[in-house]
Amino acid sequence: MNHLFQKFYKGFYLRTGGYLPSKPINQPLYPGDFFQIKNGEIIVLGNIYRKSLIALEHTKLDSGLKLNAVNWEFNEGVTKPYSGREVAGYEPDGEMSYSKQVLAFKNAGSYLFKGAHPEVVKIANWQEIQQELILKLTQSYYSFRELYLVTECVTTKSWTLAIASDEHAELEIATSEENFGLADIFGSSRGKTIQSKNIEYYHRQEERVPNFFKAKKLQVYQEKFQVFISDLINERMNYQDWAKDFFDYGFFHTESLEMPHQRDHLQTSVLDMLQANQLNPNTALQYFHWGDLNLDDVQKLFITYGNE
Repeated sequence: MNHLFQKFYKGFYLRTGGYLPSKPINQPLYPGDFFQIKNGEIIVLGNIYRKSLIALEHTKLDSGLKLNAVNWEFNEGVTKPYSGREVAGYEPDGEMSYSKQVLAFKNAGSYLFKGAHPEVVKIANWQEIQQELILKLTQSYYSFRELYLVTECVTTKSWTLAIASDEHAELEIATSEENFGLADIFGSSRGKTIQSKNIEYYHRQEERVPNFFKAKKLQVYQEKFQVFISDLINERMNYQDWAKDFFDYGFFHTESLEMPHQRDHLQTSVLDMLQANQLNPNTALQYFHWGDLNLDDVQKLFITYGNE
């Protein structure tokens, strides 16, 4: 099931300007929540305000900021092969008719999303507190080396999401109201599902739960990273020659066995390789800064260990 949501999460990030649904999607995330991504899920570890990492007098939040609703209605691989009015039967005062739509999903993972009246709650003074948070989260309160921190959350008056489990999926919905357009009936509180085929996920949320967010992540300054990479490359030179001389064993030696450098996994290794007390409250800001959560982080939400 996990991989079927991947198109939706990537599309959501791109269509909304950097927001993401929580994962699992029904988990609320609030400004100030800090978390790690483990086994494809967001694990919330605390909140900077609840833990009093930020003093009450320095707490500044903006609430109820409205977003452009156009950016919160989108789909991938969904068409509308049928939309129209049909007659269900007769009533004493005349015919009873209703609007009906058939939504066709082209492939597994094709999706349709509609969020109504999105509003933001955000940390208003992020620039003022970001360095203080680095010191407290990496040194004085905690010793995190990998961490994300929610700076904005979004609620909607309602949101509706459908994701296909296989190709040629269909969703047939109807309402007594006369509506037309791909997303008109879809997402309506009066919409009724007549039948569905190969639909993996279909859910409507009607309360303002903070299911969507933006976040910052701890990063190592590129300059420190490059120095570490250079030192690591020098360390690996002639490594097998050293091993051949040191170990009293006939290890096979060839240059083709030199280990590749996996740059994506070396950011935290920079910190692991520091000598004792080299990273301390006086030097932490020389190593750490905050970066934006990006598509590489979205990909981490779909790396799992074990069967799913």
